[in-house]
Amino acid sequence: MKKIKKSLLVLCFIPILLGTSIAFSDAGTIDDPLVSLSYFEKKMEELKDYIDTKLKELKEEKETTSPTAAASFEVVELKAGQFLIGKGGTEIILRGGTGNGRGRAKIVAAGQNGLSDITQGKDLTNGEEVPLNHLLIVPRDDGRGVFAITDSVYLVKGDYEIR
Repeated sequence: MKKIKKSLLVLCFIPILLGTSIAFSDAGTIDDPLVSLSYFEKKMEELKDYIDTKLKELKEEKETTSPTAAASFEVVELKAGQFLIGKGGTEIILRGGTGNGRGRAKIVAAGQNGLSDITQGKDLTNGEEVPLNHLLIVPRDDGRGVFAITDSVYLVKGDYEIR
């Protein structure tokens, strides 16, 4: 009879011990990887808030650093005899002359180096005439540019100086 009571006591004690360990364990921890729906939804909401915050920060940063201003062409008029010297990466397009004139210009560069004529796919060397409406790129910041033979109008994107 004593053995039966001990067995019964042990049998009752085991479910109580297991029940308390389950009741006091947290779902979704490293010890218990089982995740409840409420835990999953809570983490998804936190992730959504994090992504929204980062997107808002990127949008505000983009609005403060207006890249469209740097990416637009500027109309530049040169009088005959003036130089337009571009920095590295400056883009130049000869559009025409002031009034009804055609506008003429020559490449100005150190030695035989010149400007890249992207429209024609070749290099224009020092002293060559600039073709009308061709996109020219200044490859280096070493004093390359164009010299206006007549009063001329250019579209310029990038840093430049007029001499």
